Amino acid sequence: MPNTSEKGNVPGNLTASDDNVLSHFHNINTFVFDVDGVLTDGSVLLLENGLQARQMNIKDGLGLQMAIKNGYKVVIISGAASTPVINRFRYLGIDEIHLGVSDKLYFLELFIEQNGLQWDKILYMGDDLPDVEVLQKVGLSCCPADAAVEVKQVSKYISPINGGYGCVRDVIEKVLKLNNHWKYYSNISSR
Repeated sequence: MPNTSEKGNVPGNLTASDDNVLSHFHNINTFVFDVDGVLTDGSVLLLENGLQARQMNIKDGLGLQMAIKNGYKVVIISGAASTPVINRFRYLGIDEIHLGVSDKLYFLELFIEQNGLQWDKILYMGDDLPDVEVLQKVGLSCCPADAAVEVKQVSKYISPINGGYGCVRDVIEKVLKLNNHWKYYSNISSR
């Protein structure tokens, strides 16, 4: 049953039966994000030259940069592959960009082992069926407001914001604020 009460500066739809879901935000040191439907609105613009264009939110970009600047690990993982998407994330300073991943759970199991990470310190945000297995395993499962029903059912936190419109910024901001890391650096700009 959703708990929509606001706590401090971190409002949103808390969906876990655990009323203290905000404690999960406090423990996060790694962000893992799906691309389409999370960092984009899931739309694909088909261009005459065969390219598929996506739109991303500038506030998500600033949030990603702030997470990196404040020492958090940011990982992008998607089943789709796109050179412009890679270029966008590199421009934001993200090194861990993994596209064309067909089995996200298997990939993350290897990635976590190779990088000495802990499942309970990972926030994963996904929006559709390929994300469900990962969402069931991470410390903090999150999704945008317009995620698939099956994703909402396994997510501890449902952002009040749709994919591609700032839901990534929403969860990053919660983690950073709860850890007193919401610090802006002048060499970070909206991109």
